[in-house]
Amino acid sequence: MSVETILFGISILFFLSILACKAGYRFGVPLLLLFLGVGMMCGSDGFGIQFSSLPTAQAIGTVALCIILFSGGLDTKISDIKPVLGAGVVLATLGVVLTAALTGILIHVIFNIPALGTIPLSLTASLLLAATMSSTDSASVFSILRGKGLNLRNNLRPMLELESGSNDPMAYMLTITLIDLLSQGGAPDYGTAILQLVTQFAVGTLIGLVFGYAFVWVINKIKIDNASLYPILVLTACIFVFSASYFMGGNSYLAVYIGGVVMGNSRFVHKRSAVNFFDGLAWLSQLTVFLALGLLVNPHELVPLIVPGVIVSFLMIFVTRPASVFACLLPFKRVDRDSKYFISWVGLRGAVPIIFSILALAADVPHARFIFNIVFICTLVSLVIQGTTLATVAKRLNLIDAQEEYGKVKDFDMELSDDIKSVLAELTISEQILNYGDKLLKLPLPESCVAVLVKRDETYFVPTGKTELSIGDKVLLISDDPEGLKDALAQMGVAPEAEAETDDNAFSFKDTFVNTHKDIIGGIKDISSNIKNGSFLKF
Repeated sequence: MSVETILFGISILFFLSILACKAGYRFGVPLLLLFLGVGMMCGSDGFGIQFSSLPTAQAIGTVALCIILFSGGLDTKISDIKPVLGAGVVLATLGVVLTAALTGILIHVIFNIPALGTIPLSLTASLLLAATMSSTDSASVFSILRGKGLNLRNNLRPMLELESGSNDPMAYMLTITLIDLLSQGGAPDYGTAILQLVTQFAVGTLIGLVFGYAFVWVINKIKIDNASLYPILVLTACIFVFSASYFMGGNSYLAVYIGGVVMGNSRFVHKRSAVNFFDGLAWLSQLTVFLALGLLVNPHELVPLIVPGVIVSFLMIFVTRPASVFACLLPFKRVDRDSKYFISWVGLRGAVPIIFSILALAADVPHARFIFNIVFICTLVSLVIQGTTLATVAKRLNLIDAQEEYGKVKDFDMELSDDIKSVLAELTISEQILNYGDKLLKLPLPESCVAVLVKRDETYFVPTGKTELSIGDKVLLISDDPEGLKDALAQMGVAPEAEAETDDNAFSFKDTFVNTHKDIIGGIKDISSNIKNGSFLKF
């Protein structure tokens, strides 16, 4: 095909995916599920687009994960994750290992039952299948939570962001290690594999820290006349950290995430434009990799594997993920039971498991295609069951704080740097507000509040205290006293933004899954007690 034909096809796929995103935000469907659906619809069993190049898919996935993890690091605030750092790190490391181990053992036992009629897998192959699915997908989780405007209690949001942003490296290391063990054949050398895993973890962490600070210094010292090149320089840092870690024997995914965290919590020139650039680039990366994965799968191959795929999915949703979460959070008494329930439910699978299963395909390990198809089914089941019910589960567990937003900025394309602690608000002049007077100085605004701009029709101008206001004017306010500004807007009759409501009747199976999940997790307390008193082996 010509380049023009390929570009035309890509533009159509992107447009369809963006339309699907609009519907997804409305109904709470994970964007990943919609992207995958568009890819599958346009693939070999749909409109006939042929895409079967594993090296290309692997390259797309590697580059996309590099950018997504770095962007996630840029958005991670150390001040937010500090109170939950211990719990988040344990979930991202030990939690991944426990999930992979428990799931792998159960898969090995179940898939060797003759009545199931599936392919018997060795213990190592079963662990590989489980390892590819042992990390969670942050993009899908927070596209729903943020799209619904949910404000989670008990520091759950930073904990889940930390876990989902940093658990991919551990899952990657487990996957690569198990692929090497299967490729070697014979008796696996688990001691060497563990040593390699620890080495990659340590080297990746060190490289992320060193080069993250180094690039902050370089960006602040270098003088570039064209400000548009600074985001490109940050992209260069992202790519360099990722590739340098590979050549130095570290884990590239961990290094690039830590490098992003370091740069995101440092001050450097044109930081705001770089962060916005990476936000858009991360969405483009997600869109590209999800579409590619949808095109890569052959839906007709999934049909015979639906039963074993659903069995594995339910094991992870209702048994192994809750067990690992409750076990990992035993030392953290501040995390209450309902929070553990919700964290267990947020074990959402996304693009990363599919990308990791492509690594097994590329290495041509035994039963690689079977593993890939099972992982794809598990991802779809997880997105449908967990992804569509996250908001409902949070609401039923009473983990949502009502968040009133007064004067949300809509008509002014302006935002403040994170280093500036002031807040922006937009005031629409109504007849009720004009009862206080038709001049700006007569409005009951706090002393620390300044009117920056006024939009009248399509004209913008800087006001003074004597500026006469008209109905329909939009006034941009900036204040160092958020509470005082909120009280003033409420006094003038400005209503807060309506809190996003979840549609409890959208899916009839929601209550069933929420209640079943709580009942099953109730039994996890017994498992946790056994782990705590040392009788887990007896159990």
